Amino acid sequence: MNSKKMRFLTLILVSFTMMAAYFFADVMSPLESLLTAPSEAGGLSWSSDEYGFFSGSYGFFNVFLLLLFFGGIVLDKFGIRFTGVLSTLLMFGGALIKWWAVSRSFEGSVTLPFSLGVYSTQVILASLGFAIFGVGCEIACIAVSKVIVKWFTGYELAFAMGLQVALARIGTAAALAFSLPFAEWLGEVHHSVGLGAALLFIGLLAFLVYCVLDKRFDRDTALEHFDKASYDEGFHLSDLRLLMVSRGFWYIALLCLMFYAGVFPFLKFATKLMIFKYGVAEGVAGLIPAMLPFGTIFLTPFFGRIYDRYGRGATLMLIGSVLLFLVHVVIALPLNHWPLVILMMMVLGVAFGMVPSAMWPSVPKIIPMKLLGTAYALIFYIQNIGLSLVPIWIGKINQQHTDPSTGMIDYTETMTVFALFGLLAIVLSLLLLREDKIRGYGLEQRNIS
Repeated sequence: MNSKKMRFLTLILVSFTMMAAYFFADVMSPLESLLTAPSEAGGLSWSSDEYGFFSGSYGFFNVFLLLLFFGGIVLDKFGIRFTGVLSTLLMFGGALIKWWAVSRSFEGSVTLPFSLGVYSTQVILASLGFAIFGVGCEIACIAVSKVIVKWFTGYELAFAMGLQVALARIGTAAALAFSLPFAEWLGEVHHSVGLGAALLFIGLLAFLVYCVLDKRFDRDTALEHFDKASYDEGFHLSDLRLLMVSRGFWYIALLCLMFYAGVFPFLKFATKLMIFKYGVAEGVAGLIPAMLPFGTIFLTPFFGRIYDRYGRGATLMLIGSVLLFLVHVVIALPLNHWPLVILMMMVLGVAFGMVPSAMWPSVPKIIPMKLLGTAYALIFYIQNIGLSLVPIWIGKINQQHTDPSTGMIDYTETMTVFALFGLLAIVLSLLLLREDKIRGYGLEQRNIS
């Protein structure tokens, strides 16, 4: 059953689900200029602060209600198929709420507790849908990661994870490149959101097909390609102590937080940055940040293949973190030439290919299979802290540095914050490399047996 053809068929199915998820996650990123435009100009009259709040809402339930962490426990306790179907249903349901919110007008505003701000009713409802989608998306990510470990351990593990990430990035790239033209063509923001919801429904169907194949796999092969004793041993809450005391695990988790905080929130503000700082035409501004995920489509599997065949996983994470830091430092400088930012996006694409291709396959070398869902969930939970709070932080910084007469934004402080994330990622990569030498995790060794 676990032939090469079957392994890659299952990979394609779950990767399409994540491709649709990534498309929807970033479908609003290129639309900031439409969202913040006045209603008489066809916009929704959102402020930069409201857009930042909405962007950060993706991880609200994951972070503040610990739903992602509990999702990892559900994955280890009830299995991939149950958790995967649940997560895809949450994604689709959240997408429908978000589409409904942005396709209608609402009166009034909502004052949030703890002096978090006052936001329009439409923003609150759209954020609610995005938060529900975020729960499903992040749980689906950890479920798919465990799918790949299950089917590819001892084979092309890093390449398979890199290919899954690459295919998912097609969704991000498509959203950044085509969401704005599609919305302008049809005249409304909600049409792009509706397209994303339709893709998520197809992704749900694809995962159901995977479940049929996975059930046959369990029945026919009895997980013969695993350390069966390790896999079959039941999950217990007391096993969480293994995660809590693993220094290597925490280095990877915090590296994930810093690296992704320097990438995904940056992409959510990058289109407007291209327009204001580099003078790129609004109609094509989204194409420049779209270069980043398009580049990782090829580079992530490439670096995954290197890790599989030659090792050096911790080294790849270090190099990628250095590149992330350099890119944000250069963009923070008062050099407003658009060819320079294109070059920087290409370099960032290399970093974005290196780090995930080495980071995700390294986790099973540190954490046993029975805890892998919980381990990935905890990493994604920590990552979501950045995905939730950083956009809110950046939105408020941009609001403070907006010229009220022209609407132009000074991005110097914003890019300095992103550069700081890159610097911290470098420090964590060095600590991880040192810990691997002490503990012998095998992060610098190849994956193919």
